[in-house]
Amino acid sequence: MKNVLTCMLVMWLCASAQAQSYSQTTEGIKFNGFMDLLKWGYVDTVNSEKLTDAAIVAVLKDLDPHSVYIPKEELREMNEPLVGNFEGVGIQFNILFDTILVTATIPGGPSEKIGLMAGDKIIKIEDKVVAGVGFKTTDVTKTLRGDKGTKVKVSVMRRGSKELIDFIIVRDKIPLFSVDASFMASPETGYIKVNRFSETTTDEFRMAVKKVKAQGAQNLILDLTGNGGGYMNRAIEMADEFLSAGKLIVYTQGRNNPRIDYNATSNGDFEKGKIVVLIDEGSASASEIVTGAIQDWDRGLVIGRRSYGKGLVQKTMNLSDGGAMRMTVARYYTPAGRNIQKPYEDGYDAYQKDLATRFEHGEFTVQDSIHLPDSLKFYTNKKRMVYGGGGIMPDIFIPLDTSMISKYYSSVFRKGVLNQFVLNYLDNNRKSLMSQYSDPRMYKTNFIVDEALMNKFVAFAEKEGVEKNEEGLKTSDVLLRTQIKALIARNLWDLEAFYYVINDLNDGYQKALEVIKDNTFDK
Repeated sequence: MKNVLTCMLVMWLCASAQAQSYSQTTEGIKFNGFMDLLKWGYVDTVNSEKLTDAAIVAVLKDLDPHSVYIPKEELREMNEPLVGNFEGVGIQFNILFDTILVTATIPGGPSEKIGLMAGDKIIKIEDKVVAGVGFKTTDVTKTLRGDKGTKVKVSVMRRGSKELIDFIIVRDKIPLFSVDASFMASPETGYIKVNRFSETTTDEFRMAVKKVKAQGAQNLILDLTGNGGGYMNRAIEMADEFLSAGKLIVYTQGRNNPRIDYNATSNGDFEKGKIVVLIDEGSASASEIVTGAIQDWDRGLVIGRRSYGKGLVQKTMNLSDGGAMRMTVARYYTPAGRNIQKPYEDGYDAYQKDLATRFEHGEFTVQDSIHLPDSLKFYTNKKRMVYGGGGIMPDIFIPLDTSMISKYYSSVFRKGVLNQFVLNYLDNNRKSLMSQYSDPRMYKTNFIVDEALMNKFVAFAEKEGVEKNEEGLKTSDVLLRTQIKALIARNLWDLEAFYYVINDLNDGYQKALEVIKDNTFDK
């Protein structure tokens, strides 16, 4: 019965969105009659609008994890991370099971700076409980947004922590740039970090490519780790930069959407030279389109961990009340024919827990823990074996390194002690540092987080409620020193300077430099 009602309502929604006359069909008459009977005979007053919204949400959720209903008051906020800027705390979020779930912190934004993390659940705002009380997207936006310089207190639940963690966030202007960093990783290799595929991504990326090429880049490391995707067209335009004219980048196909091929043009600005793409479990959708095209054409090597696995195409359809729904209308396929969408037959909840399940099974640390059936095997242009159905499998696996994580480090990170210490340090030392170091390159080479500075950090952490722990300090020594150095660089210059320093600890980045130098590309 549930499936019958689901099909009926989906048909009704699609017809409404396409301005077709569904109401005169047998199914339409049945649905309208059902609503009329509810309004006439139900024991209590029926809120028809609320019931309809709930029905739409339930139906779309039952179809696939990426088809969603967007009420009219939330439509603008849903698009904002891809099109503009605003003043606020700098997070992306979803309302999951009546709880605000942080899905990402905006790089360089105030929340990211103080240590808020993807996966955090916001339980209180200004000491008022906001979980389990019917908070909507608009409520979150109204509560967390505010003028630059104003403060807001949030209390979050974080996996592994028994108590709520309090953060004081100073609101700021949130610029939504796609390219976090572009610099020379070596004399012949450029590095570009892209965090999303938004309206401005193509222009930003082309500028970044021109920048590193002007500095001598013959090869490129494209960092798509943590990039959750965005506009499909921007992914196609990025892949076009690397592939020669006529090569297939991606194609889409659905039940009522015939196959459409998207091919490279003659506009590519980096069609020669070695390419390494860095991915991880946070790389999704548009990121997987770019990665899949480069891998299938053997244009470059992919390094990291299996990507997220989103291969469904959504189309936004406006509804009569001003709201909209993003409905899955097709699947996309890489040039080799791979659809990398991970399974969702076990339901919405299991789908949302997929990354946690991967972690528990050891996939992030042991490559042999991944077992895929032969039916998912495909072959690249040079007959290398690749896999579909569950993300892009890298050519070279990089395990998640947790060897430097200690309870002490986790405590200072959760409480935002690292960034607060750096800000306090710079209050007294900014001028002298800027006079000593003219640019990030000079700073990286010459600045040292010495014992005196580390002692100041430990003392500061104790004042913030983190007790000194010799064993934890020993385990996390290199990590703490490098992060302090990188955070100082970011606050002296920008986010690019942060990556310039912190990538010393990035195993994927270091491996990319290694394979570009040796003959890995020729194997």
